Amino acid sequence: MKSITRVYLYDDDHNRFFGEGPCQLLHAIEETGSLRAASASMNMAYTKSLSMIKRAEKALNFPLTEKNIGGRGGGGSRLTPQAKEFLQNYEKYRNACYEANQRIYSEIFCSQS
Repeated sequence: MKSITRVYLYDDDHNRFFGEGPCQLLHAIEETGSLRAASASMNMAYTKSLSMIKRAEKALNFPLTEKNIGGRGGGGSRLTPQAKEFLQNYEKYRNACYEANQRIYSEIFCSQS
């Protein structure tokens, strides 16, 4: 038997807007420099990725990405400073939830003799 914790963030209307999928997508954008390339690396449709980003931006009320328009090297995207800070805070919160869950699970289920 094991316990699994999933951490999601919801807006004021109780709509989920952030979790592991958007978290991984933001990391992929940071690595690839492109929403399209990040989507492809996750085997996700570009339109779905864009929708995830827009939903999160609406709930957070700040942009997650900055777009670079075409040009010689082509366009791309990068995370905004606010997105980097949010991502760091989300991961800190998520990890604390995982650790708390493991501790509580062990106290309740593993201490029984």
